[in-house]
Amino acid sequence: MYRTDYHTHTPLCLHAEGTPEAFVERALQQGLREYGISDHAPMPDEPFDNWRMKQADIPAYIEWIERAKAAANGTNLIIRAGLECDWIPGIEPWIQHLDSLYDWDYLIGSIHYLGNGWDFDAPERANQASPDGLHADWVHYWRGYADMASSGLFQIMGHCDLIRKWGDRPEGDLSPYYEAPLQAIAAAGAVLEINTAGWHKPCREQYPAAPILRMAREAGIPLAINSDAHAPEELGRDFDRALLLAREAGYAELASFDKKRIILHPID
Repeated sequence: MYRTDYHTHTPLCLHAEGTPEAFVERALQQGLREYGISDHAPMPDEPFDNWRMKQADIPAYIEWIERAKAAANGTNLIIRAGLECDWIPGIEPWIQHLDSLYDWDYLIGSIHYLGNGWDFDAPERANQASPDGLHADWVHYWRGYADMASSGLFQIMGHCDLIRKWGDRPEGDLSPYYEAPLQAIAAAGAVLEINTAGWHKPCREQYPAAPILRMAREAGIPLAINSDAHAPEELGRDFDRALLLAREAGYAELASFDKKRIILHPID
């Protein structure tokens, strides 16, 4: 089994811990073939929030990546470099700028802010809808997700239904929310992740929910399994549990990356 984990963080984002050497040691213990580093990217207008790198941290971030590569030297572990970039309206030129700063293997696109500016992921927003209401929040979120995929700027689509982190969701059939974003992901040739961190959040369910995963498989969207690790002990967490879900959804391959090129590996 070719195991990878591409969605991971460093202390530079101010809410993670560990050293490059500790992450590499954990990756080897977990039998990973590739460990990808993808911390929260800076935003153009600072201060933006208190849980991401600042623009001045980019050299330290690259040094962190190089330390991980040095720690993995002589092993069969490959270190991959990326960023988790937040999508908000009009952000495209900034993402292109970030993309130019290093020879990244991939960029992850994620949404933590709605089009109305509501930071739904923040702890102080737990079990709260924005003033627009829950349905409008879901419309904002999934419309933004489709736009993010259509931009073609990202290789991995991050925790695609993070909007239900706190367990709240509209009543009825939710598939109409998902259809346009999944079509956009498929058209962009991007990879969807099973993000295992959801099992450890209030929703107590992986991202994405199983119906989205089945729809993604039917749309021909490639898949990766990521932990969203914020500490070494979280790296590779729940991989086998996620792998079972992938098989149940009909997936027979998992994706890896090399300089933004997707490589598919059979699920053994």
